[in-house]
Amino acid sequence: MRRVIVFGVSVFLLTATGVLYCPGLLAQEQEASQLPISWENWRQAKASAEKYDAEGDYTRALQYYLEYIRQAEGLGRPDIAAWGKNNAAYMIIKQHKQDPSTDLEPAKKLLEEGLAIAEASEDCKLKLQSNLEYVKMFIRD
Repeated sequence: MRRVIVFGVSVFLLTATGVLYCPGLLAQEQEASQLPISWENWRQAKASAEKYDAEGDYTRALQYYLEYIRQAEGLGRPDIAAWGKNNAAYMIIKQHKQDPSTDLEPAKKLLEEGLAIAEASEDCKLKLQSNLEYVKMFIRD
């Protein structure tokens, strides 16, 4: 079952980043991606992501962090989007720690994208790099 969830998350990540188009997304994911860009929607995505993370529901937290990223990018705040990419990747890492069969490729992609953001703070870049080092321990290039 966890592999099905991870596959779904991977497909969603690829869709959210424009790598894959999949018209059969879940209704909740479709609704989230149709939200207008606003600070209120960014704050709501952040609060929901943090709530589900605290509850240990990393899959749902990941979905909200992806919306957090979309909102931050739409607001023209790449510095905040970099943190969102780190946090989304960290949800995948947390899933991996619970289930080592979790695919870490989507986390790697998010972390590399975050590191490429020039506006990311030094603290953010340190976290991104640290998480990328963890991911690279488990991915064979």
